[in-house]
Amino acid sequence: MSEEDISIIDALDLLEKERGIPKDYMIDQICKAITTACKNSYDNDEASVHLNEEKNEFEVFLRKEVVDDVAVPNCEILLEKARRIDPTCVVGDKVSVQLHTKEFGRIAAHQARGVIRQGIRAGERGLMMREFESKHQELVSAVVERVDPRSGAATLMIGKSEAMLPRSEMVGEEVFHEGDHIKVYVVDVHETDKGPHAIISRTHPDLVKRLFETEVPEIYDGTVEIKAVSREAGSRTKLAVLSNDPAVDAVGACIGARGGRVGTIVDELGGEKIDIVEYSDDPKKFIASALSPANVVSVELAEDGSHACRVTVPDSQLSLAIGNKGQNARLAAKLTGWKIDIKPESGFFGEEGAAAAQEPAAEEPEA
Repeated sequence: MSEEDISIIDALDLLEKERGIPKDYMIDQICKAITTACKNSYDNDEASVHLNEEKNEFEVFLRKEVVDDVAVPNCEILLEKARRIDPTCVVGDKVSVQLHTKEFGRIAAHQARGVIRQGIRAGERGLMMREFESKHQELVSAVVERVDPRSGAATLMIGKSEAMLPRSEMVGEEVFHEGDHIKVYVVDVHETDKGPHAIISRTHPDLVKRLFETEVPEIYDGTVEIKAVSREAGSRTKLAVLSNDPAVDAVGACIGARGGRVGTIVDELGGEKIDIVEYSDDPKKFIASALSPANVVSVELAEDGSHACRVTVPDSQLSLAIGNKGQNARLAAKLTGWKIDIKPESGFFGEEGAAAAQEPAAEEPEA
């Protein structure tokens, strides 16, 4: 077996280098595979395999009982032959008899190779699972390996593992090509019958959160805190931030000099608009801030504790507060967790304004 074994050892070195599968793990799997093959082929449950590191080859042994007359050759050995292995043995003892390459046979070799392949796949699955789990709920860089021309779904390489980005988890109408480098958010990771599966997204609100953590040092070090995110991917995001240092302007830190920091994130998201507002523990201040860029005259909270409020804005700001198809009010409601009813200062809505201002939006804020 030495020449074949050396090639196997070399292959394991390459496997560890290229795929990160530990060599010791694979040696253990191969030993188990050959042991199983021997037990099946020789009908002997006491087969054992180990790697002789000095010879760089696998050695296989069958435990056989010492007898005066051999009836089952694969399980028994004559006393005379046994004493060549252990001079002190007597009838009834057991000795380990080493097998040679030609004694394995095609069936044993085939079984061993099959189990070895399974071991390699199991090792790769375990490696993929560990790799994905280490990136759970994190922003990761990925390379587009291929794009399905029919569905538009992209197969990505994340480290040494593959993951699928469905069309539904892409931002707007963005189109990727083979070799593109993109950022995705790992939403969840779980084991399936087909192996580890990572759910990845570019539409998840936390993608924006992680992008700001990467781009803004003050967020990374805890000086500025992201309190809430609401997002309609491909169109607009609202981000509520709070400074834990009176000397640091949270909104300004996120925008960056000449808009450089937020501009980088907007470019990554294909032009998606981002409103950065200041968080406040005072619901009135927070709601007024969340309706930016509109100015707010007053905020009246419902007295029944229902997390509903009425916001008054200047007549000229009504359309801005509500936004296109109610988007600004809807995102503000998601950001704050309050149902927001917007009315103009004059009290007169007009048909379009009245319909949009009444649009319900009582969703919980995104963390």
